[in-house]
Amino acid sequence: MEAVIGVLIIVIVVFAIVTLLRSVRIVPQQRMDVVERLGKYKRTLSPGLNLLVPFVDSVRSKVDMREQVVSFPPQPVITSDNLVVSIDTVLYFKVVDPVRATYEIANFLQAIEQLTVTTLRNVIGSLDLERALTSREEINRHLSSVLDETTGRWGIKVTRVEIKAIEPPPSIRDSMEKQMRAERDRRAAILNAEGHKQSQILTAEGEKQAAVLRADGDRQARILQAEGQAKAIRTVFDAIHTANPSQKVLAYQYLQALPQIANGSANKVWIVPTELTKALDGLGGALGGLANMAGDAPKAGVDAAAVEREAVAAAQAAAAEASKINEAVREAEAQVSGDPDKTAALPAPEPIPPSAALGGADYNGAADLEGRRERA
Repeated sequence: MEAVIGVLIIVIVVFAIVTLLRSVRIVPQQRMDVVERLGKYKRTLSPGLNLLVPFVDSVRSKVDMREQVVSFPPQPVITSDNLVVSIDTVLYFKVVDPVRATYEIANFLQAIEQLTVTTLRNVIGSLDLERALTSREEINRHLSSVLDETTGRWGIKVTRVEIKAIEPPPSIRDSMEKQMRAERDRRAAILNAEGHKQSQILTAEGEKQAAVLRADGDRQARILQAEGQAKAIRTVFDAIHTANPSQKVLAYQYLQALPQIANGSANKVWIVPTELTKALDGLGGALGGLANMAGDAPKAGVDAAAVEREAVAAAQAAAAEASKINEAVREAEAQVSGDPDKTAALPAPEPIPPSAALGGADYNGAADLEGRRERA
């Protein structure tokens, strides 16, 4: 009898524990439990501690209220240009009404998947391959609007639909790669041509500007050089007119230039005519005649004796140089003819008297020239 009572007590304790457990329900955050009483919807349990009627109330479903992500397997879709492409989609949704999600449709995930596939085929079927590859945003918006409208009565909110990948056939991918490679090569050639063109243009402009600057620099240099020469000529001209040199000074300058002409590095052979002394006599007479012209007197302050002495020395130096040249010419003629006796064929020129070099009137150049001819 005591054993029966003990068993009965244990049964009562177990029943009380089970009743307590069935009457208390703890719901976690972001989850809603749908409760039925005797097979009929009674209420929805919110997160926290909830009490149920034991053996009368029961939890029909536990609905997760968080946003969920579902990735559907690739689906073959035919485009408007009769090409089969494989499309992967990703769906973002959340349950907003757990009661309708439980009672309005049996399996809302399967329903959403099938609705996505059919809607995707309708959208892609109206587009060609190129537009389908470049219109992902448009496809996503269209799918999102259709799914949201349809799943709204199921208590589900579709927040976002994304196309993860669009895979055309291998042959189409190869053709697209060749097309893109050719397009890139064309763009590269165009860019290279444009760069070469710009380089040539910039080079030509730089050469043009450099030529203009060089021409302007040459012009400025010539202008400055001409101005300098003009000033130098004007200065010399003014100095000559101010000094009013006599013709004797001019004869002296001429005779000073003769040795410089004879000593030129480019003068290899000099042909001195036999009438050189006659020419010098005529030059002396001409300079002497010019010396007697009116207005040739030097200005005060010029030492005439010193000028005359310098002219005599210059005349003697010129005569000596002319004699050397004549000797060299005779030697050259002798070497050419091969007869050493012909070295005396040309008479040695006589020195020019200083009076003739200075334009003296007492020197008769014609008579002296006649006497030299008789001696020859």
